[in-house]
Amino acid sequence: MEVSKGKIHFIGGGQMAEAIIRACLAGGTLAAGQISVSDINEGRLGLLKAKYNADTESAQEEALSGAELIVIAVRPQDDLAALGAQVREYAAPSAVIVSIVAGVTIAQLGDYFGAERPIVRVIPNTLTDTGYGYSGVALNAAATLEQVEAFLLGFGKVQVLDESYIDIFTGFGVAGPNYIYYFIESFTDAGVLAGLPREQAWKVALENMLGAVAMLQQTGLHPRQLLDINNSPGGVGMHGLYELNNSDFAAGLQRSVLAAVKRTTELGVKK
Repeated sequence: MEVSKGKIHFIGGGQMAEAIIRACLAGGTLAAGQISVSDINEGRLGLLKAKYNADTESAQEEALSGAELIVIAVRPQDDLAALGAQVREYAAPSAVIVSIVAGVTIAQLGDYFGAERPIVRVIPNTLTDTGYGYSGVALNAAATLEQVEAFLLGFGKVQVLDESYIDIFTGFGVAGPNYIYYFIESFTDAGVLAGLPREQAWKVALENMLGAVAMLQQTGLHPRQLLDINNSPGGVGMHGLYELNNSDFAAGLQRSVLAAVKRTTELGVKK
């Protein structure tokens, strides 16, 4: 995997910033000496220094002046205008703004940090430590994927999107592991309900999930084709699927995704 070379400054050292730093260091795409972090929470700074040896002591103006990438990882309600003023004053014009702030658009980021500056809006995946999962990425006209790709690939895969798809991506893609976790928990409980010991049911559920994904990837077949192969007429599997269909499983899952997308849109409107 390509390694990022320049300095990266995180404004905000919360859980998502830590997950990104942890994944990039573990994968070797960043070195501790490249990373600086500022945060109003001294406890977070102490933790990031102790666990990852990130630079948490440099003044904001010093960190900004040397940064190639500036990751905005604060809350949407924080004072982005004040941060924007600092970036405009101290950061190089070529420094790329990478925002993971929920609901704040590229246009709004341009108002704060300068529309002429490269701006990349990222919706990070929550599977950072695994190397799986897509982050949704939208760029302004001054930014290119090449400027940030090595960094972004350090904590997963990348899908470049038109910004109009960001809310959908958030409710579907980023929230997606929730649905998988919930399914595995429910499937395991079903095995226990049927009489299997929980540890055995848990192992079977995980192995079935991994194996089913591998089958889809290796064969290139549609799920319906594999369902047809896996179920004989009047057999065990078909009786199970019949009850699952009666539970409104598919529509319930689709309603869940639509509700998540709707909530993402509502949060964005408030900014």
